[in-house]
Order: sequence, then structure tokens, then C-alpha cells
Amino acid sequence: MRYFLLCLAGGLFLFASCKKADYKKVIHDPELYRQTVKKLNDIVLENNFPPVTASRNYVYANIAAYEVIASGDPEHFKSLSGQIKHLPAVPKAPKDTAVDYQFASLLAFCTVGNAVTFPEGSMDQYVDELKKKAKDAGMPSDLFEGSVNYAGKVAKFILKWSKGDHYAQTRSASKYTVKQQDGRWIPTPPMYAQALEAHWGEIRPMVLDSTAQFIPPNPPVFNVKDHNSPFYKQALEVKQIVDSLTKEEKHQADFWDDNAFKLNVVGHASFATKKFSPGGHWMNITAIGTRGKKFDFGTTVSVYTETSIALFDGFINCWYLKYRSNYVRPETIITKYIDADWRPYIQTPPFPEYSSGHAVISSAAAEVLTDRIGDDFAYTDSSEMEFGIAPLSFKSFREAAKSASMSRVMGGIHFKNACIIGTKQGAEIGQLVIKKLQLKVK
Repeated sequence: MRYFLLCLAGGLFLFASCKKADYKKVIHDPELYRQTVKKLNDIVLENNFPPVTASRNYVYANIAAYEVIASGDPEHFKSLSGQIKHLPAVPKAPKDTAVDYQFASLLAFCTVGNAVTFPEGSMDQYVDELKKKAKDAGMPSDLFEGSVNYAGKVAKFILKWSKGDHYAQTRSASKYTVKQQDGRWIPTPPMYAQALEAHWGEIRPMVLDSTAQFIPPNPPVFNVKDHNSPFYKQALEVKQIVDSLTKEEKHQADFWDDNAFKLNVVGHASFATKKFSPGGHWMNITAIGTRGKKFDFGTTVSVYTETSIALFDGFINCWYLKYRSNYVRPETIITKYIDADWRPYIQTPPFPEYSSGHAVISSAAAEVLTDRIGDDFAYTDSSEMEFGIAPLSFKSFREAAKSASMSRVMGGIHFKNACIIGTKQGAEIGQLVIKKLQLKVK
């Protein structure tokens, strides 16, 4: 009998130990963080967030998660407080409180994503699933409660800080004034939508000294009378490229289209189709990179966070330039002065042309990913398959960024100059992020 009781006790001890190990195996799996980012990405897509607004969702949610990780493991990760000059010191967990920092980072990400994203509460069901997952895997109740409380504390702090970025003020800012002025942007078919986020250049950046820190030379001056002028020749070039697209080039244009809200018009009927925003696409690429390198949980969070900061600042700088130049789209020029029946291959988005947002943010993200993962990381991007678009393979992140950039010319929505300039502009932003921020302690 005594032998039986000893065996039973030993068995219960082993069972409890296995349960304890199980929760770490489940919750500390970096794939769970990638799934959580993808969940926010899906919600952003479902709610038609434009690219710039989406970047704000990603950056604050990732920073909240990262600050939890840095608080729990200061030996390997350095807080962004002070590195981002306007981010104050993030609160620490009380010394007598047990916290599972990986679990808390997931919850902090979701709480901030929930509040930044509209409609609020979109991630509530997913949070309940995360909590159930932790409990079912055997997380002790004191650790569970301590993690939930600390996640809420950090999330509240980050949300309060986020309110100082001037976003709320831009909601009531003046609208873009459409003027029939040569070379100035005007709405394009089929939506003829008003200019998107004309004041995004006023949003507070993370690492840029000012929103106007990287301003490239002005684009070619409007001139359609001289067919040898740089302006006319760049418009004719776009027309010729689109008119002779190969199957591979069409695939490239479709792959990087990333139109969060495309209006399809068939006869008298119209309907919208959605894809990930450009920033969302690069969040997916970050998943591919961190998975391929088999990074641990904390390192994975740090790469997502640094990439999201590059995307956020890239959009701010690019949008400042767009509404500084107010440059006309190829579609407007070609249909008015060259061929009235011409249409771009993909739909022209509702904001000025110069410089290319895809080029800027793709290059900025690629610089960060190259620094953290390597310049020789070859991969296949299959993230567009859910929209019926076949994968594309790249030898490096920089090659992917160049592909994204030039796809806009193939799509007929950008002049080549805006893409070349935008790629350089984004690389400078990405390098600044790398220079100013140190997330993982070396």
C-alpha cells in the first residue's frame, strides 16, 4: 500500500511537472506571437484600414509587447524608453509579483491592438483563447493573474503615450483642396475618392528628428507641350511599360498591389475587394524571416517591433513629402494628354504620387530585416495566396523591396522616378532606425 502511495505521489509530481513544462512549451513558442500579429493583421484588413493608419496599429501593439519582454529580460533586451526620446520609462512589475513575460507580452499586444484598432474589442475573443490556452497548458494561477495584471499596466501606459502623437488632432484637420492646376494631384477613377490622410505628415515619428528629415529633390516639372521634356517622357514610359506587360510582370504588380480597398465596377454594379496593406504585407514577411531563422520568443518580438517602427516612420516621412509635392498621378496625365482610353493595370490609390509609399516603407523595412536577419536570407513569400496570388521568391529582403518598388511602375500608378527616389528615401530611414535603436543587447 505504501509503495502504491509513493508511486501515486511520484506520478502526480511528474504530471504536475509536465503540466508546468507544457505551458512554457505552448506560451513561449514564438509561433504564437507570429499568429497574434497575424490576427491583428486580419482585423486591420477586415476593417478597411488604409496603409498609414494600419502602421500605427502595428507599431504601438508591438512596442507594448516588446517593453514587457525587455522588462522581464533586461540582460538580453533594452527598453526603448529614452531611445525613442519621447517614450518615458515603462513601469516594471512589482518585485513580489510572479509574471510570465511572454504571456504578458501577448496580452499587452492584444490590449493595445484592441484599443488602437476600430471597432474596439475586435481581439477580445482571441484574448480569451490565449487565456484558455495558458490555463489548459497548466500555468499556475498566481503566475496567470500576475501576467494579466502586468500586461494591463503596460498596455495602459503605452496607450496613454500614444495619445500624444497628434493622431486625434488630424481627425478634424482640414480636407485636401482639389484644384484644377497643371501637375497637381486630383482624384482618379473609379472611386474619385478624396485625398487620403492629408495630414499624416504631422504625426509624431518614433526616431526621425522631424517628419521632414529626409526630403529628396523635387520631381520633374510639369511640361506636356515639349514631348522631349523629362515630365512628358516619364508619362510615356509608364504607358509603354503597362501596354507591354509580360505575364511575370503582371504577377509582380498583383503580388505587391496590397490595396486595402479596391473598388470594382461592373456595369452599374460595384463591389470592394480587400488585401493586406503594404505594412501588413511586411509584417507577414517578418514572420517568414523570424521563423526561418528560428528566433526565440523575445528576439522575434524585437524584430517585429523594430520593423514596425521603420514602417511607421517611413509612412510619416513619405506622406509629408506627398502632400508637400501634391504631384499628379500618371493616369491623370496619360488619359488627358496621350490616350483617353488608357487605364493602369492596378487601381490608382487616392493620394499624391511623389514619392512612392511602397518604395519607401518596403526599403525601410528591408534595411531593418537585413540588419537583424541577414542580406543572404533567401525566401519564398506565400502570404498573398489567401487572395489567390501565387508566391514569389527572393534572394534577399532588399531584392523584395526593389520588386515592391518597381511593381508600382508596372501597375501604372507611379512614375519610375518616384520609385527610385522612394527606395533611397526608405533605405535612409531604415538605416536611421538601426543606428538609433538597440533592442537586442549584443
